[in-house]
Amino acid sequence: MGLNKKSVDDINAKGKRVLVRCDFNVPLKNGEITDETRIVAALPTIQKLINDGGKVILCSHLGKVKNGPNEGESLAPVAKRLSEKLGKEVVFVSDYNVTGEAATKAVEGMKEGDVVLLQNTRFRGKEETKNGEEFSKELADLADLYVCDAFGSSHRAHASVEGVTKFITAKGGENAVGYLMQKEINFLGNAVENPVRPFVAILGGAKVADKLNVISNLLEKCDTLIIGGGMAYTFLKAQGYEIGRSLVDNEKIDYCKEMIEKANKLGKKLLLPVDSVTVAAFPNPIDAPIETEVYSVEEMPADREGCDIGPKTAEMYAEAVKSAKTVVWNGPMGVFENPILAKGTIAVAKSLAETDATTIIGGGDSAAAVNQLGFGDKMSHISTGGGASLEFLEGKVLPGVAAADDK
Repeated sequence: MGLNKKSVDDINAKGKRVLVRCDFNVPLKNGEITDETRIVAALPTIQKLINDGGKVILCSHLGKVKNGPNEGESLAPVAKRLSEKLGKEVVFVSDYNVTGEAATKAVEGMKEGDVVLLQNTRFRGKEETKNGEEFSKELADLADLYVCDAFGSSHRAHASVEGVTKFITAKGGENAVGYLMQKEINFLGNAVENPVRPFVAILGGAKVADKLNVISNLLEKCDTLIIGGGMAYTFLKAQGYEIGRSLVDNEKIDYCKEMIEKANKLGKKLLLPVDSVTVAAFPNPIDAPIETEVYSVEEMPADREGCDIGPKTAEMYAEAVKSAKTVVWNGPMGVFENPILAKGTIAVAKSLAETDATTIIGGGDSAAAVNQLGFGDKMSHISTGGGASLEFLEGKVLPGVAAADDK
C-alpha cells in the first residue's frame, strides 16, 4: 500500500518555518523521562529538517491534562533531553497558551537550523472542540510548512494533527508526513493490505469490545487469527465452556459466536486457548507473588480466574507463528505485569523473535511487553501508536494521514 503522501523528502525546508507535530507523550517520574523511545523515534525527521536549513518548530501533547495546565505535564524535560540528543539548544517556550506572544517572539528570532519546542498542546484545552479552530489557525500562523510525525496521535482529528493543515494550505504552504509516520504506514499498511502469506494475526488484551472491528477486519485479511489475553474467555464462554471468575464481556458473547462462524465460512483458522493458568484471586498489587494452577479449558473450576494462556496453548501459538511470513501482534496473552503470569506473553514474544517472518508489534501493551522482555530489537517493526495502530488494523482512515498532501 503506497502511502502516496508528501514526505519530508518532498518539501524544501530551507529558510522556511516548519511546524512538526511529534509524539513526545513520554512517561515521567519526578520530572525525569523514564522511557525515551518516542523522542529517539522523532530524531531522524528533526535532524533532516535541521540539515536542510529549516527553522524547526516542534509541538506535542503529553499526558491527559484533565484539570488544566500543570508543571507535572510540561514538555520542559523533553526540551532538555532533545537538546542533549541533537547536540544543540532546543529553545523551550514554556507559555501555557502555547502559541502566544512568547512563541511568536521565539520563532521570529530563529535562524536556519534552529529548533524551538512549544508547550504541551493540551494546555490550550480540548483540541477537538471549537477552541481548536482558533488554535489551529494560531499554530499555522507560526509556520510556512507542516509535518506530521506523530503516528500515536494520528487517529485524532485534533488542532495540532489535522486542523492546522487547512490553514497551512490556505496560505500556500505544504503538509507532509515525517519518516516515522512513513515507516508506520508502510509496515502496517503492507501487513494489512498486501501481506506476504501465510499471514498470522495475534490479538490479546483485556476486552473484546476494544477490538470488535479489528477482529472482524483481520479475519478477512489473515490466514490464522490467534486470540489470547482476557478477551479469550468471552470466546470460550461463547463456545459453552465454564470460565470460572475469568474476565468476560457478556454483551459480546453473540458477537464472538458470529466471529467463530465467520472464520469457518471464510476458511480461516481461529485459534483459542486449550488451557489456562488460573489463580484463586487477582494479584494485589498486580506484581505480587501468587500461586497458580493450570487447567484445560474443559476442566476450569467455577471458583478460579484465568490470567494467562497455559503451556499447551503457548506451544500451539508458537507453532502457528513458525510457518508465518507476516505476523501482526496486538495485546498481551495474560497479566504480563506479573512475572508468574507473563509466561504466555514471553512464549509468544520468543516465537516472534525466532521467526524469519516480518514481525509487527501494534503499539500499546504489546510494545511495552516486547521491550520489557528484551525482544524489541528482534522485531521488524514496533509501532509507536497503540490506538492509532488498532484503528489502522480496523481498516479506518486516520485523520493525521488523510490531512497530508498527496504527492
